[in-house]
Amino acid sequence: MCLDKKVSYSATCACLGDNQKYPTFFRTVPSDAFQARAIARMLRLFGWTWVGVVMGDGDYGKFGIQHLLEELQNSEVNLETSIPRIVETLRHSTAKVIVTFAVVADMQVLLREVVKQNITDRQWIATESWITSSRISSPNNLPSLRGTLGFALRKGNIRGLRSFLTRFHPKDFPSVPFVQEFWETMFGCSFSDPSPSPSARPKCTGSESLDNVESFYTDVSELRFTYSVYKAVYAIAHAIHNMLSCQPGHGPFEKGGCPNVTNLQPWQILHYIQTVNFTTAMGEAINFDENGEPPAVYDLINWQIGVRGTVEFVEVGHFDSVDGSHSKFDIDVKRVIWGGGQNEEVPVSVCSMPCPPGTRKAVQKGKPICCFDCLPCAAGEISNTTGSTECQKCQDQFWSNAARTACIPKEVEFLSFQETMGIVLAALSVSGVVLTGSVLATFFFHRDTPLVRANNAELSFLLLLSLSLCFLCALAFITHPSPWSCMLRHTLFGISFVLCISCVLSRTVVVLVAFRASVPGSNIMQYFGPVQQRVAISLCTSIQVLICVLWLVLSPPVPSEIRGQSARIILECDVGSMAGFACVLGYIDLLAAICFLLAFLARKLPDNFNEAKFIIFSMIIFCAVWITFVLAYVSSPGKYTVAVEIFAILASSYALLLCIFAPKCYPKRPEKNTKKKMMAK
Repeated sequence: MCLDKKVSYSATCACLGDNQKYPTFFRTVPSDAFQARAIARMLRLFGWTWVGVVMGDGDYGKFGIQHLLEELQNSEVNLETSIPRIVETLRHSTAKVIVTFAVVADMQVLLREVVKQNITDRQWIATESWITSSRISSPNNLPSLRGTLGFALRKGNIRGLRSFLTRFHPKDFPSVPFVQEFWETMFGCSFSDPSPSPSARPKCTGSESLDNVESFYTDVSELRFTYSVYKAVYAIAHAIHNMLSCQPGHGPFEKGGCPNVTNLQPWQILHYIQTVNFTTAMGEAINFDENGEPPAVYDLINWQIGVRGTVEFVEVGHFDSVDGSHSKFDIDVKRVIWGGGQNEEVPVSVCSMPCPPGTRKAVQKGKPICCFDCLPCAAGEISNTTGSTECQKCQDQFWSNAARTACIPKEVEFLSFQETMGIVLAALSVSGVVLTGSVLATFFFHRDTPLVRANNAELSFLLLLSLSLCFLCALAFITHPSPWSCMLRHTLFGISFVLCISCVLSRTVVVLVAFRASVPGSNIMQYFGPVQQRVAISLCTSIQVLICVLWLVLSPPVPSEIRGQSARIILECDVGSMAGFACVLGYIDLLAAICFLLAFLARKLPDNFNEAKFIIFSMIIFCAVWITFVLAYVSSPGKYTVAVEIFAILASSYALLLCIFAPKCYPKRPEKNTKKKMMAK
């Protein structure tokens, strides 16, 4: 078994790293699996999530891409693969970064077409197969390939190699034709007799020196592939040295045995190569793991233009994998020239730009995960980082701001005196009190006139006082809900309106009975005197008071918060027992209906004593307002529910005040307000 079949200095295919299939295979160049890992680290580092890939048809390209895909699993990086030589695909691709896994021959064909079509806005990522190739890094390719980044095998400075190469001379190999051809090429001379032609080359003298020639042959500054050969040779040399240095009784085999150098067995040679561990003159540790793999070390090369207009291979970083599970990747971004020749900003190669705060990603149907739309967060949700995949819901006491980037405390909403609606309603309420007070003052000032006496002054004063309470109770609704204000507003409303309707009902009954009982000898009016009127009004009001007391005792109105899915916390008074609230409203409506019915019966009484038509009109307005209130109460949200209730209170109060008292306060001539005029009909 030949030793040079065991240690390779150029085979990088990851497929050879299978110890089960190739147990005797070793190499001094890293597997392409490590190169794929290094490329994946670079893509993640610069945020290149939408990347084009060019791969060769051979095992180098296929296995390299396969390992790159494995390294990019569970990441946001997506690859857009292209077949070599189809440059048109690259031209129309949205990927600005192109990763290549192909040998020099394939890349030459591809890049020739790239240069021909003048594609200069791509960032090329090269592998070790061509990143330092002089055939590809020609000045003709610079417009398209300037700024290329790639991983190269580690460079080694082999001591004494240049002096060894320059000591080479044709006289040492007189019978080898190749040597003479090499010499003639290097110095542009000829060993044959010179031709008389002016363009003929001069005769080689044999005294020429390679020390004075700067050529690819004497340039030992980029010894990468050669350094791998050097390490392979030294690995074998160290294995042989260790084998020959074996001392019987201290050997690695059974009972401390050493190998028989005259009859070596393959497994013995395999052992010594597996256990090789030395450090090169450049300070690099050389050893092999269980799969025959060496430590993976790469130089990160950047193509830059030198002072002579040629490509310079500038080292801008390193990748070092000390073992199979940990790796170190360093890059000096400030020294990098990017694709297209710009050195200020890292190229952007994404299918979709990162979603800004306040939005979330939504994957586009049928496209890779890195292609997405940015949808605004829903109300009540936020995202405060770039590239969020989902929005976070705000807590109960908070709501999202307009930009959907932060949760802010919810706005507390209730009807107050500081807002326009509250001010308008309060003004209407106060105006109603002032107007009612004016009517009351007018009636009191003219209390001895026939008009006031005919309208039952006592009931009129009580009715006006109850209307004042109705107007004032509206103010109790315009405030921050508290336990006392919630109980006060509903009970004051219920009692004041029953007192008001009871007065109207009593007036209607007295007028109706007075004219229906005008038969001679009838004494029915003795049952409807002032005392009986007071008792009836007190009885009707007491029933409402009893309902309110039971309501407050059993399930009173209390402040409550309505959070829901909105930016506001609505403060309102929960009625507690809906049955209690319904009884309060129902009792008021019952008295209003009875009043309406009796007024309808009294509609044909003499005009000067009949206000039934005004009561009918006021009750129609009253009932219409409160029926509308019930419907609006159910559908109006938040503070608008309170506003609707206040409007119903004010509208019904104004209807009673204007319909009953406006006709009596209309300016008339004083001579009209006499008993004679009142009894004219």
